[in-house]
Amino acid sequence: MRPVDMTKTTPRENSIRVFLLTAVLLFTAAATLFILPARAQKTDHAKQLGGKFMCMCGCNQILTQCNHVGCQTSAAMLKELDQGIARGDSDDLIGQNFVQEFGIKVFSEPPKTGFNRVAWMIPGVSLAIGALLVVLVIRSWRRSPAPAPAEGSVAARGISPEQLDRARKLADRETED
Repeated sequence: MRPVDMTKTTPRENSIRVFLLTAVLLFTAAATLFILPARAQKTDHAKQLGGKFMCMCGCNQILTQCNHVGCQTSAAMLKELDQGIARGDSDDLIGQNFVQEFGIKVFSEPPKTGFNRVAWMIPGVSLAIGALLVVLVIRSWRRSPAPAPAEGSVAARGISPEQLDRARKLADRETED
């Protein structure tokens, strides 16, 4: 092979080189547009943010954990999420975009505002009230006097302690093996 002399080029060769260089640059720029969202999905921030949303395909799974093969809904939602992160959108803005598109049901847990805050507090408050009631009832049982003996019971018939002691000894003797 003969070495190529770069000093002697024709205008046609120069235009071909410029065209090839431009094509390589455009291909590289286009590739970064497709690679950037793929990288964004692999970041911890994207995984964390994706865990706050539900897949809207009807599977009732977290967006980042949807395991349907070929699920177009989760793929589109993840792409939208990745594009928002790549653009530098805030988490709230990305969430608002999903809410506008899918409604409030897109959140994996309801926001802790308004009535939802009350719904979050009800189990804890109910548990505390129930425990307090149990303590109060047990205290009232302990403080109440012993009930009076019923008519016909041993205490009401006036059995003396000596008779009771004799009956216990007799029962012990008869039940020995």
